[in-house]
Amino acid sequence: MNPQNDSKPKEEFVHDVFESIAHKYDVMNDILSFRRHKAWRRFTMKKMNMSQGDSAIDLCCGTCDWTISMAQASRGPITGLDFSENMLAVGKSKVQQQGLNDIITLVQGNAMALPFDDNTFDYATIGFGLRNVPDLKQVLSEMKRVVKPGGMVVCLELSKPTWQPFKGLYYFYFKNLLPMLGKIFAKRYEQYKWLPDSLVQFPGREELLQIFQETGLQQVQAYPLTGGIAALHIGTKET
Repeated sequence: MNPQNDSKPKEEFVHDVFESIAHKYDVMNDILSFRRHKAWRRFTMKKMNMSQGDSAIDLCCGTCDWTISMAQASRGPITGLDFSENMLAVGKSKVQQQGLNDIITLVQGNAMALPFDDNTFDYATIGFGLRNVPDLKQVLSEMKRVVKPGGMVVCLELSKPTWQPFKGLYYFYFKNLLPMLGKIFAKRYEQYKWLPDSLVQFPGREELLQIFQETGLQQVQAYPLTGGIAALHIGTKET
């Protein structure tokens, strides 16, 4: 069963979802992940080990939390790209509050066809966005294309826990309680009902690792986070 309304293609449906929840996105992230998304991002930043002056493109940057973290770490040029104007508006406000306008550039664009030359960035990242794109292999190929030889492609995403009883409890929460929390706190039920549906069709941790390798990325590593409910994947472009 398709996670979106059959009358709309996935890209259009997902765009509508994020346009409608942009103003509550950060609050809902804290509630729905029990604030673990911040710890996951800190772990990711340690693994990335950015150097001063490093550049990055942050796909599906949303409200720019990861974009800002990278700018603060490297002080190099960071580009945030998202297709939702409303999400970018929230992100732009946060960038301004942090005084990072001279470092961060925000672009409204399509992760499936990045408007950048080959070998442009030291890092290409995507946080909690890969499961929302129409073709994840195409997006990973684009990420690989725009990073420099030796550069990193980094994906932080929700995943699928594999051990019981945690697996059963997690899926009960994600499928039954999460949409209700969305209705209570964000006044959006259908949008948050779609989020667990999107995960059902998304590859598990080992499957995504294999896709990274099939894309041609080298030294691919996968890290389960919080019992496997999220995962970090890192691959390096051949030199």
